[in-house]
Amino acid sequence: MNVLIDTNVILDAGLNRIPFNASAEKILLLVAGEKLNASITTSSVTDIYYFLKRDYHDSNRAKEMLINFFNIFEVIDVTKSDCEKALGLPMDDYEDALLATCAKRRRIELIITRNLKDFAESPVKAISPDDFLTNYF
Repeated sequence: MNVLIDTNVILDAGLNRIPFNASAEKILLLVAGEKLNASITTSSVTDIYYFLKRDYHDSNRAKEMLINFFNIFEVIDVTKSDCEKALGLPMDDYEDALLATCAKRRRIELIITRNLKDFAESPVKAISPDDFLTNYF
């Protein structure tokens, strides 16, 4: 199964955000154990770095964590066409629309996110981390 992981799930694990970290960490372990093919977008990478650096006050730690993420996730490029297509989606949050557009282009099966309401009109089905673990693992 190919999934796209939303930034909030990565940050739940990376920043140990209780209570969300438990399911996020389980998903990352599935990816690291090669039991799940998962991707993040290049636009998510910059957001992840920003929040890791901000919360840890340590750019080296943030960089090390990104390197670890690069070792387990595929990083999907964001093209000009993706940016334009995302504007046409009936989704209010442009960042989420861009994620959905990239997922559709790459034929990703699910987007794993805690932000389900913003993905209601997504062309790719979104699922919460807990529901993903319950229904697929």
